[in-house]
Amino acid sequence: MQFAGALKRPQIASSLCPILYSLIPFVLRLYLVSLKDMLDHTEITRWLYIGTTPQPGHYPMLHALGVGLVINMRFERRPLPDHDGLPIKFLWLPTFDSPLIPIPIRALERGAQEAVQTIEAGERVYVHCAAGRHRGVAMGSAILIARGYTPEDAMDLIKSLRGVADPHIWYIRRRILRFAQVWDHRQRGVDAVEGLS
Repeated sequence: MQFAGALKRPQIASSLCPILYSLIPFVLRLYLVSLKDMLDHTEITRWLYIGTTPQPGHYPMLHALGVGLVINMRFERRPLPDHDGLPIKFLWLPTFDSPLIPIPIRALERGAQEAVQTIEAGERVYVHCAAGRHRGVAMGSAILIARGYTPEDAMDLIKSLRGVADPHIWYIRRRILRFAQVWDHRQRGVDAVEGLS
């Protein structure tokens, strides 16, 4: 009897193997689709998120997070419209991720001003570029600086929370420091400082 039972177990296992092997591609596809549907984002403060480009399918999640403003730093991609009842406000500041074409200080100022107004109204801000690595990080740093952080503290906070962020790469760091200088002068009422923008 034991011998007959021992024969049945391998037969069952061998008949299950093709079924299990056929499920592997299906399970992998489900996993990859779920990864594609996820929005790579990081909460920097309770009022600021930095991440990748949201798709319309991500908008309900952004609504749930309390996001009232999405700042898009991508030149190569316009924001996709939000057709919900209370649409999220989008600010498109098309910039390049290149040391040859620096991020305009006026774009960082405009984004920081809009973000500060949104935050003061009790809503949150989501900033993005393609990967949430350079342009979105520069804008996020500008928002933190506009809210009272030092440039170093802003860059260090973002880097500590978002692993892919690289605010210290020379051409991004340079724009963040320049923004801090311009913002400080503007807040003190010194608009006509030569060479700041």
